[in-house]
Amino acid sequence: MEKWYVATKKADFDAWARKFQITPVLARVLRNRDLLTEAEVEKFLHGTLEDCYSPWLLKDMDKAVEEILDAIKEGIPIRVIGDYDVDGICSSYLLTKGLQILGAQADTAIPHRIHDGYGLNDHLIEEAKRDGIGMIVTCDNGIAAASQIALARDYGIRVIVTDHHEVPYQTEERIGGRNSEDGESGIRSEAGESAEEGMAGNPFAGQSLEDGTAAGVTYRRELLPPAQAVIDPKREECEYPFPGICGAVVAYKLITALAEKTGSVALKEAMEELLEFAALATVCDVMELKNENRILVKEGLKRLKKTKNPGLKALMEVNGIEPDRLSAYHLGFILGPCLNATGRLDTAKRALELLQSQTRVDAMSAARELKELNDSRKNLTLQGVEEAEAYIASRHMDKDKVMLVFLPDVHESLAGIIAGRIRERYNHPVFVLTRGEEGVKGSGRSVEGYHMYEAMTEVKQYFTKFGGHAMAAGLSMREKDMEELRRELNLRCRLTEEDFIPRVHIDVPMPLDYANDRVAEDLELLEPYGVGNPKPLFAQKELLFVSGTKMGANKNCAKYQVRTPGGAQKQLVFFGDLEKFGSFLDEKYGVGSEKALYEGRGNCRVSVVYQLGKNTYRGRTELQYVMQHYS
Repeated sequence: MEKWYVATKKADFDAWARKFQITPVLARVLRNRDLLTEAEVEKFLHGTLEDCYSPWLLKDMDKAVEEILDAIKEGIPIRVIGDYDVDGICSSYLLTKGLQILGAQADTAIPHRIHDGYGLNDHLIEEAKRDGIGMIVTCDNGIAAASQIALARDYGIRVIVTDHHEVPYQTEERIGGRNSEDGESGIRSEAGESAEEGMAGNPFAGQSLEDGTAAGVTYRRELLPPAQAVIDPKREECEYPFPGICGAVVAYKLITALAEKTGSVALKEAMEELLEFAALATVCDVMELKNENRILVKEGLKRLKKTKNPGLKALMEVNGIEPDRLSAYHLGFILGPCLNATGRLDTAKRALELLQSQTRVDAMSAARELKELNDSRKNLTLQGVEEAEAYIASRHMDKDKVMLVFLPDVHESLAGIIAGRIRERYNHPVFVLTRGEEGVKGSGRSVEGYHMYEAMTEVKQYFTKFGGHAMAAGLSMREKDMEELRRELNLRCRLTEEDFIPRVHIDVPMPLDYANDRVAEDLELLEPYGVGNPKPLFAQKELLFVSGTKMGANKNCAKYQVRTPGGAQKQLVFFGDLEKFGSFLDEKYGVGSEKALYEGRGNCRVSVVYQLGKNTYRGRTELQYVMQHYS
């Protein structure tokens, strides 16, 4: 069962339609994307790189540029330390390449997921010392690595942090003139298949806070690592207009600032290629495609279609992607997972080596290896989902508000993906736990209305490490505490049965008769689609389903002939669960209704939520109505 909601945001849609020469339908969709002014609409539809924000607006950018240029001038070896997901890999690639173009002695280190964990650790600092490194530049990590950065400084290693995650903080509540201290850290953001888990302990516990808060008021104080410069748009003092950028975009901004400061022609020319990696990371790190992100991805896709990077070209080729048809979907669901698979099942260094390939032969060899790893990852994920389903059924866990699933033999790197799949099916908060090298490790995926990190903070005594945000989290804990944690999470969960009903947000109730070529062409202006800018949903009541044909090698999708209330004949395509749809028809209209539909004797009236687009097959382009939900 689902709940359908129709967006009711107000604006002068006809005025917008006249001003921008678009249909009122598109004007309504734009308003549903939280655009309020004509200037915002103009930027959304026609924004260019000139509309992106200056890198100098990022706090500490001037310090970082000065420190890096001094290090290059002094011949100090620089090490870029990234992360093992797509954002970290892309950040590492573009930052290292940019520094090398400026003449820096720069190399790259990416942590091993199993042996090192997320971000900086003491081992990486010790290794940098042995290698004679004089400066470390982090990317996509570092904001929560205060103790490691302090160690680096003790060794005389300068550190520049570039990150985009939440800044650790400490809170104090002033009650009756006395201070109650508690340290908490917003450690690491994540979401979707291309995201990674991040965990850190609290290195700040026991620090005293400044006095001066009013009685009964919680005081929050950021705890920045002791680096020479800390660039993170999430800093409270940072006045960057759009903090929702990924780590690779922060790194891209740093290289942009270096290019502006030095006037390097070679670096300015390289920015075209580096933009491709900023766009790829933005999609794969599941950033909202709003504001500056939308422009960067839109412009990045244009360049990716003509990329000269041998690694990216090879990865597209082995996955059968035609470059001129490349979309955000291909980045997030095909190329990104291939790059991610190395960090999940092996070492992310292989993905970096692919991007740094100089010849087609080397690139094709690496690309095939990454695709094979990803195919293996997909098979392992399917097995893990099946195990999770069996675990839930055997323990009647579908009755739990918060599901805690223990899969001891599943690779720990797959826990987040499996949790996401289970969350999608049951629409409940889900934690998937696996047996790691030291105790139990796990990942969580949440639902609207359940702030996962805050819920975990309420029971933090069960975790040896944890971090996350509203919709996702990572954790470590003792195996013996799992059942008690399950009990506590469910006892404290304030969600009701109403909260577990999936919500469908409809942009415009639009009859299929009105959904014509002009509307479909207008909708193309909304691309690229993604989080924060989903493909619009439309609704039509009482469509008469007349006939249907199953399609595909596995007969797992279908097309239906339908008749609108106005009498027009249309064709709907459905890529969802055919068995479930058939059961719906038989339950609502009587046993045999599904069979009659596929025999051409259908007589069922169904209300549908659909997407509108254009489909090109064998050189022929036609309108396509894709059913997403039904009632």
